[in-house]
Amino acid sequence: MAGMIDWLDDNNLEFPPSAQALGADSDAPGLLAAGGDLTPARLQAAYSRGIFPWYGAGQPPLWWAPDPRMVLQTKDFKLARSLRKTVAHFRRSANCEIRVDSALPEVLSACAGAPREGQAGTWILPEMQAAYLAWAAPSEGKPGAVHSIETWMDGELVGGLYGVNIGRMFFGESMFMRRTDASKIALAALVCLCRKHGITWIDCQQNTGHLASLGAAEVPRKAFEAHVHLAVTEPGPSDWSYHPALWALLDQD
Repeated sequence: MAGMIDWLDDNNLEFPPSAQALGADSDAPGLLAAGGDLTPARLQAAYSRGIFPWYGAGQPPLWWAPDPRMVLQTKDFKLARSLRKTVAHFRRSANCEIRVDSALPEVLSACAGAPREGQAGTWILPEMQAAYLAWAAPSEGKPGAVHSIETWMDGELVGGLYGVNIGRMFFGESMFMRRTDASKIALAALVCLCRKHGITWIDCQQNTGHLASLGAAEVPRKAFEAHVHLAVTEPGPSDWSYHPALWALLDQD
């Protein structure tokens, strides 16, 4: 398999065309390239084309462009009756709040340690956590690209998610919860933020029943890349703060 994909050069940020990614009949559908580094410049080049890193301990960086792609269109977000009640209770509780980017290192660490069905270990390795933290740093007066949406109860971080924002595109990476539905509450808050800022698609990478139950669906890679190509060039949010008034954006469902 190693001879079927490109090996990236640390001195070159170019990626091969996504059409070269391994197909559904391979052992690693969607695998596009290997090697390279995890600098913010490399990550920016990858995500701007809809490519993301995913690999395990002892492996080189592996770069993926799966077909189809799982996407949550923010207009399609589903709040089941039980979750709607949970969010409503959260909104009313003085001891509950959504914070953004207040504990990104803790969110990364918690996501790395979260159990995953059918998986042993994690792809959110220490070097990957360090890479996303570096990419989260503000630059030239602009917010960093990596953000955490955090669910807090009684002053405790109980769930959340992190992902990448470029322009008007959000690429979801991982979620965790320490209390029931805490990660779903964070996702609902992210949907509100995206609706506020005109971000219509949230990339979910891979198809899971959990994501599908929340409204995510597969789209062909060509359609995904066409959307990303335009969305990343549009002006993105300059302020990622969360105000409780944004919960009202869920009421349009």
